[in-house]
Amino acid sequence: MKYIISGGGTGGHIYPAIAIANELKILDPAAEILFVGAEGKMEMEKVPRAGYAIEGLPVVGIRRELTLANLAFPFKLGQSLWRARQIVRDFRPDVAVGVGGYASGPTLLAASMAGVPILIQEQNSYAGLTNKVLARWAKRICVAYPGMDAFFPADKIRLTGNPVRTDIQFADQQVAAGRALFGLDAERKTLLVIGGSQGARTLNEMMEAGLTQFADAGVQVIWQTGTTFIDRARTAISATGSSLVQAHDFIYEMDKAYAVADVVVSRAGALSVSELCLVGRPAVLVPFPAATEDHQTKNAMALVNRNAALLVRDQDARATLVKTALDLLSDPAKQQELRTQIKELAKPTAARDIAKEVVKLKGKQDS
Repeated sequence: MKYIISGGGTGGHIYPAIAIANELKILDPAAEILFVGAEGKMEMEKVPRAGYAIEGLPVVGIRRELTLANLAFPFKLGQSLWRARQIVRDFRPDVAVGVGGYASGPTLLAASMAGVPILIQEQNSYAGLTNKVLARWAKRICVAYPGMDAFFPADKIRLTGNPVRTDIQFADQQVAAGRALFGLDAERKTLLVIGGSQGARTLNEMMEAGLTQFADAGVQVIWQTGTTFIDRARTAISATGSSLVQAHDFIYEMDKAYAVADVVVSRAGALSVSELCLVGRPAVLVPFPAATEDHQTKNAMALVNRNAALLVRDQDARATLVKTALDLLSDPAKQQELRTQIKELAKPTAARDIAKEVVKLKGKQDS
């Protein structure tokens, strides 16, 4: 069997896609899997690192503001559809899977035009534009939140949860390894700050302003900044003279980072929320306010309404986030309450369940 998996742009699309691919290989070790991404985006590096082949399309997104760059959109889209049709023709997949992102649109449309059954996976509580358009041709739509029949035909929906990398599921077994990797003191509290795979300006600026407060509290901090802020972060840390805060542009071994964290400060992207549920870590969520239809706030509220996480609005973060994080670090009872509630929302078999749906589509095609 052959599968195309398409999408990307951010870790929130890429890592679920890789998790699905890994489960397909478990179900069928002889399966051939080809990824299709967008040229110049992070999937072109992350996917080969995970051991899979990938083809790139010249597709670009359309910007909301008026800009000359939007004039290139229809041409890039046409080129991408033509290239996607070539890829589908040459690879001849049995099923095509889309996880959202620029590349999944032309790829899945080309697959559908060739008679290939398609499955789309929607990570967020508010469906993305690409997936809403593709739903017309999809045979199956796997979602992470209830109520998605507001966007998709109910008979196509399967509530599976979001796929998470296998190593994340076993994070609790990595505490000793995590402390060794990050050089941590087991007697001190540890805060993990993650703004997504590309960093988050609000969280970075909050950390920069609060370095002295964290150091004075004796808290160890693992801070993922993204590539554009890393030099500024390291300069700020050096100026404090503290050895308790460490900055990383990207953390590859997230299982170990979660393992050592007593509290996590994070954006509320779908992947981050799903990982936090799975590892059961007390979290302070700071939704990205410019996300489409404010879907990160909706993702966060799904936890907050179950008393499974705390929420700080982006506009309030610079004034209150440091205090909120420090207060939670010093409140073991509240930490335990959040741990208990957030773990109840985990869906550890999501990747396997989606992979099974993919295989079912192949079976229906043959029957």
